[in-house]
Amino acid sequence: MSPSKIPATTDSLFQASEAKTPAEAISILYGILEDPSSSSEALRIKEQAITNLSDLLRQEGRAQDLQNLLTKLRPFFSLIPKAKTAKIVRVVVDAVAKIPGTSDLQIALCKEIVQWTRAEKRTFLRQRIEARLAALLMENKEYVEALNLLSGLIKEVRRLDDKLLLVEIDLLESKLHFSLRNLPKAKAALTAARTAANAIYVPPAQQGTIDLQSGILHAEEKDYKTAYSYFFEAFEAFNALEDPQAIYSLKYMLLCKIMVNQADDVAGIISSPKVGLQYQGPELDAMKAIADAHSKRSLKLFEIALQNFRTQLDEDPIVHRHLSSLYDTLLEQNLCRLIEPFSRVEIAHIAELIELPAHHVEKKLSQMILDKKFAGTLDQGAGCLIIFDDPKTDAIYPATLETIANMEKVVDSLYARSAKIMA
Repeated sequence: MSPSKIPATTDSLFQASEAKTPAEAISILYGILEDPSSSSEALRIKEQAITNLSDLLRQEGRAQDLQNLLTKLRPFFSLIPKAKTAKIVRVVVDAVAKIPGTSDLQIALCKEIVQWTRAEKRTFLRQRIEARLAALLMENKEYVEALNLLSGLIKEVRRLDDKLLLVEIDLLESKLHFSLRNLPKAKAALTAARTAANAIYVPPAQQGTIDLQSGILHAEEKDYKTAYSYFFEAFEAFNALEDPQAIYSLKYMLLCKIMVNQADDVAGIISSPKVGLQYQGPELDAMKAIADAHSKRSLKLFEIALQNFRTQLDEDPIVHRHLSSLYDTLLEQNLCRLIEPFSRVEIAHIAELIELPAHHVEKKLSQMILDKKFAGTLDQGAGCLIIFDDPKTDAIYPATLETIANMEKVVDSLYARSAKIMA
């Protein structure tokens, strides 16, 4: 049943704000939108009604109604300037994005808007919605479709020289290539984003995102000190804006400290006045547990931390990748230290000493032997590890190779001289 028409006046907006239930307020706001009046005052009231209605539908979790609202508003968009249309569309799309579990609906909504903007030739709005769509596809791990969409969009935006949108798209492309493990292209896209950002004023939130991505790429190249600087800059920007991404910047700062063997600094950073009570929670508790395990060189504490904070550590791909590397290094160091006094030792005994399952220890030892971390072999029948003495390198082989190389140079020189004489 369609709502009855209500005059688009300030009193009607006040009536909606004073409504006893959200359903009543939503009905009144829908009624305001049904008013056929197209005076400048009526249009202004309707714009405000759309904003209020979007907020109420978001609070009620009615994502499908928000999608239908955009379709319903298309005749109204022909009465207002294109800039205001773009603003209203973004308000509604943002409202849908704030409702949990609506990623598929958001993708469908963005595709629908893109089709409409193409038909209406609203290029400015279409480009921004396509950028949002590419980000949603990336979050949904539909990387190929996102990359195809971005490649065409980048060429178009570069021709128009829209620097602010270009920064956003280049940054998105960098994240996309990083997700695909293509570091050279991720770095190239980030450099392009920085170049475009240097030519214009970039909002602090966008600058913080650029610094965060820079830190992630430097951490991937094991340059943890530079990565820490970028994460700190990102944290400063997000902290000032009270942006939720601040906690992730702080988390990655602590990760960098752990990776450069400065785990003792983690507790100091967490207890500093700038961090305070605002960011205390499972994210920081997880990093504190890892720092404690690293300081004590305890694999058991490391395993416990990974089990207790699985969401914060294992499900964060950036932290997970670096902690896997750190865990392997710690495990190798501990195993090398334990097997050093032995020439033959039971695997079960090593597993008992290191407090890890025997099959896990056996797998790691076989990997270390193949990687030539030490000389030895596994006797699986007896369940033993046999360690060989480090073979002494015979100096005669490198000396012989050097002599042959020198003789080759002499022969080449004599050949060149004889060729000149013959000529």
